[in-house]
Amino acid sequence: MLSCRVSRYHSYLNSAKHLIFSYNGEEPFSTYLKKYYAQHKKFGSKDRKEVTNLCYCYFRLGQAAMGLSIEERILTALFLCSSESNEILENLKPEWNENASLSLNEKLSTINYPLSSVFPWKEELSDGIEYEKFCASFFVQPDLFLRIRPGHAERVLLKLNEAGVNYEFISSFTIRLPNSFKADKYFELDNEVVVQDYNSQHISEFLPVRRRSSDQVWDCCAGSGGKSIMTHDLNPEIKLFVSDIRESILANLEKRFANAGIKKYASFIADLSQSPITTQKSTYDLVIADVPCTGSGTWGRTPEQLFYFDKKKIDEYAAIQKKIISNVILHLKPGGHLLYITCSVFKKENEEMVIFLKKKFPVRPGHPGGHLQVIKVEVLKGYKLKADTMFVALLQMPL
Repeated sequence: MLSCRVSRYHSYLNSAKHLIFSYNGEEPFSTYLKKYYAQHKKFGSKDRKEVTNLCYCYFRLGQAAMGLSIEERILTALFLCSSESNEILENLKPEWNENASLSLNEKLSTINYPLSSVFPWKEELSDGIEYEKFCASFFVQPDLFLRIRPGHAERVLLKLNEAGVNYEFISSFTIRLPNSFKADKYFELDNEVVVQDYNSQHISEFLPVRRRSSDQVWDCCAGSGGKSIMTHDLNPEIKLFVSDIRESILANLEKRFANAGIKKYASFIADLSQSPITTQKSTYDLVIADVPCTGSGTWGRTPEQLFYFDKKKIDEYAAIQKKIISNVILHLKPGGHLLYITCSVFKKENEEMVIFLKKKFPVRPGHPGGHLQVIKVEVLKGYKLKADTMFVALLQMPL
């Protein structure tokens, strides 16, 4: 009986090894897994859960322990990611399983791997990011955060309480839940609640949204529209414009807007890296630029990107970002605001982009005076909160 049980855990290990070896990092690992499990029906729900966890643990090691075999690396990662005893370690690495409750630093000392080897790009980090705490965060799955939409708080809380779900209220509209929570099972997504990371919600405090129906707001890299929905919730009277580079992205946004009950908006396709650009209006009161980036502040959720990251991507994204913000800033009204956002931890994508803007646009073109003003700049440190790390800068054109 014991040998059969050990054999099962070796089978999990071999399946994870096969998945890791066959995956090339060109698509999200979650997407790859769905396709793989759809083609291989032999995996039951428990099998999928165990194998998937082994794979993600492997990626959470980042650049550390690269000299180990895949099997050794998987078990090393499982040890570091486990906060309590588990069956796989108990049967395959019992000496580690006894120490599963140790702190991460104590575990690293046990296996003699420095934390710095996980994320070897320390010199590229934005100011203020605490390197060791950031590295340690990769071994913990971030939480799920919901934003309650206006008018739905009572209903949302009633549903959570009736379901007996453990949750934490972080603010009057933000709820923290375990990452495994299936929000679509309990709520009408985008109607009652929006699945939105804590720091993505925190950006609402930087939005200069006034209670004026005349304000024209352009979410220029709108993606699936989460920040547009949040901006609309702050002031439903704004004139909202959304754009992105692909029609398929905007099609998904339109579905979310329909669920959210947002009808008064205009959408258009725009490649903002090309100049000149065509927009629905010549100028706007607020441009939200949540630009394409390395996504390095979200790698706790997608650790495969930590594993496959190539440092040259930082410069590639920074070049695209410079083109985008150089184009969109020309479409601000006098006194208008630019809200620049990334989910990156790299200074070239963050504070150096603010310096670039100040140098390139010291005054508004054609305006006799007045400097581009930096209102607020902040790194939103998600690694302290089991959330994403983001960067936000609010700038204003002179009147």
